[in-house]
Amino acid sequence: MVEPFFFALGLANNIFLIFIFLIRKKHLALLQRIGWVYFLLAIPAIYAIFLVQQEQKSPRYTIFLGIFLAFLAIEALYDWILKIPFREKMNWKQLVPYVALYISMNYGFVVMVWKYYSLIGGIILLGLFVIQIIANIATHPQLTIKESELGAIHRKV
Repeated sequence: MVEPFFFALGLANNIFLIFIFLIRKKHLALLQRIGWVYFLLAIPAIYAIFLVQQEQKSPRYTIFLGIFLAFLAIEALYDWILKIPFREKMNWKQLVPYVALYISMNYGFVVMVWKYYSLIGGIILLGLFVIQIIANIATHPQLTIKESELGAIHRKV
């Protein structure tokens, strides 16, 4: 039961993130109204942890589900609670834990499904992750360098 549930959670996560990335550039107001729905994936993730314990499956499931929950928590903290524009300001102290959890969470969904459930399922999640990355890059907020910063960079070179 854990394996198909984990695969379904990975599918839902990828579909949500692809949707979020695709609408954020032109429909930010809509995303700000409905984006919180993504955090509801914490409910099946917590349930999956109980399933892992109940079925005595690999502790790796619990580890990757914990990473996924940590990603949801940092996403909620940065975007919804503190409203930190960390993507635009490129503050590495904020960005590094976020990106590390983002990559680790996606890695966990792909590899765990690939290894313990289905090669085809793993390939599907990998393909969706590639689409997710492309959508993320294509719609990512552009960095703007102020003239004063550009002058400082030029003087250093």
